Amino acid sequence: MWPGGRCLRFVVDSWWEPRALKALIKVGYGCNDHCLFCHTLDVRHVQGSVDEVTRKIVRAHALGHDEVVFSGGEPTIRPELLDWAERVHALGMGVGLVTNGRMLSYPALVDALCARGLRYVYLSLHGGSARIHDGLVRTRAFAQSHGALGVLSGRGLDLTVNCVVTRQNVEHLRELVDAVLVPYPDVRLKFSMVEPKGGGAALFEHLVPRVAHVADRVLDAFAYARDRLGDAIRPRLRHGAIPLCLLPGHEDLYDDLRTHGFATMSEVGEADFFPVDDRNKVQPESCDGCALRGPCPGLYRGYWEAFGAGELRPVRDARPRGNSLHWVFERLVATGVGADECPLRDDGVDPWDRGRHLFVWHQGRVGRYRTGSRDFPDVEIERIKLARGQVYLDASRKRAPDDFGADLVPLVRSVRCGRCAHDAHCTGMYEPVFENVFERAQRRLARRLEGLSGRIVDVGCGDGPFDELLEPAVRAGTVDYVGIDPDAARLARTAARRGWGMYLSVGLEALTDEAGCLFDHALLLRSWNHLSDVDRGLARLRGLLRAGGSVLVADDEPFGLARTAAQATAAEGAALPFEHRRNHRASDAARALRAAGFEVVEVDEPEPGQGTLWTVVAINPSDRAAGSP
Repeated sequence: MWPGGRCLRFVVDSWWEPRALKALIKVGYGCNDHCLFCHTLDVRHVQGSVDEVTRKIVRAHALGHDEVVFSGGEPTIRPELLDWAERVHALGMGVGLVTNGRMLSYPALVDALCARGLRYVYLSLHGGSARIHDGLVRTRAFAQSHGALGVLSGRGLDLTVNCVVTRQNVEHLRELVDAVLVPYPDVRLKFSMVEPKGGGAALFEHLVPRVAHVADRVLDAFAYARDRLGDAIRPRLRHGAIPLCLLPGHEDLYDDLRTHGFATMSEVGEADFFPVDDRNKVQPESCDGCALRGPCPGLYRGYWEAFGAGELRPVRDARPRGNSLHWVFERLVATGVGADECPLRDDGVDPWDRGRHLFVWHQGRVGRYRTGSRDFPDVEIERIKLARGQVYLDASRKRAPDDFGADLVPLVRSVRCGRCAHDAHCTGMYEPVFENVFERAQRRLARRLEGLSGRIVDVGCGDGPFDELLEPAVRAGTVDYVGIDPDAARLARTAARRGWGMYLSVGLEALTDEAGCLFDHALLLRSWNHLSDVDRGLARLRGLLRAGGSVLVADDEPFGLARTAAQATAAEGAALPFEHRRNHRASDAARALRAAGFEVVEVDEPEPGQGTLWTVVAINPSDRAAGSP
């Protein structure tokens, strides 16, 4: 309970069933195809032993996975496959395959696998005809790979066909629509950019097309699918490893290991599982500020090194985005854990993602949380959690916390982590701190407001959270207050409640001063990240602020909340009148103010454990352009 008590509850919502968490096990790199772009071109002779694969199946169960997916190479050519599937099934987990599908053209094998819990198949098919497909896999495989769809379809499987797009098939993607989507109504079709890895690297110039052209051809195939099958086909279309800015209107169709529920994977010879990540891709500097940066895969690193980022078209609009993420409670992993013990260290730190997993210790119990957020890229999630320390437990039952001091319990890295040899690469253990860490920053902000006098414009005044500080000065005549907000209804409620000041239903970008009198101060209190256009707004403000006038900006850093599934679901469904348009920190705001001609005199970033609020103070210098804009 919080704040009335000093106890956290680890709550599982019995009604909530998350998507199955998958563990990917590479069983060996041998294959009955010989794909030009094969990732494992140089290790095809390496096979995992029976004991190694069996041990990893048991480990996947111990880690709490729901499905084990076998991959390679080609897993279906291993004679031990049915035995491994039987073991997975006996442990209560589902079975999956990443496969070229050739062996699955035999109904008896598919029947046997289904009897052992087959749930998921990710099947490679790189052309809608033998001429295209067989040329890429360098063997006569199309009849079997395509024929497997007829055997697999109709069994209730999670079934995806993946086409790796190369120079050889980029002009023939429509054929796959006819070969896959038309005859098989329970199959999804995905087009993936070829990766410069293995054969893709060795034959780079021969295989790798320009990514903008790939995006154009994928869009054409999607349009063709809709023409053939109607708009209802959209949920069965997918794309992978293509920057989202090149696929406007289809951003939500992005597909990768994480969207399929993969949490960990293990290569042949690796002693344990490791988290699935996107470290083979890069988001170049030109992607900074793009509205799609969070969910976008970026470019394969090898592609970027060869071609650069000139084809990208970063999206600079002010579409809504999340300013927080949630780690959702998965399970209680240990009880009776002493203050000096660590189940992570004892069981192995490798399978846990440094940013996306969160372990919380409290009164001897350890709960595991995980985030699937795509509002932020992996590097940003790690920054929020590990570098900035912006991790809290949502102790409220609200859709969106509105009183951080009462609603949020800070979670801090346990002291035991500081003396652990694994600290540098471990996701870490966190503990609650029952203290209102937000008060100090609020008091600093209050002191700044108490000293203001003259004509003030309060940008995005909203519900008026600082009434007690502003009202006495307004009534005493030392402050001439103008509040602006684009939400007319909310503004009217605030004006009626206050009974003082002037109110204009307008955004900063469109503000004019009809009285012909410049402002002495401008306040942007938790409204900076809601501005629809920062540059236009600051240009307007500079013309309305007297020389020497001040700008006080205060807003919140991105942060993460540990929540139950019910809280996370409610938060995702909450409709807010004005969403965040960016996730600027103090340094970002300072940079924008300087670019607009202001003199920045103070930048205050919160340290870990000091809440989320940052502030920037700037002055309009004496060379201000005369007159209102």
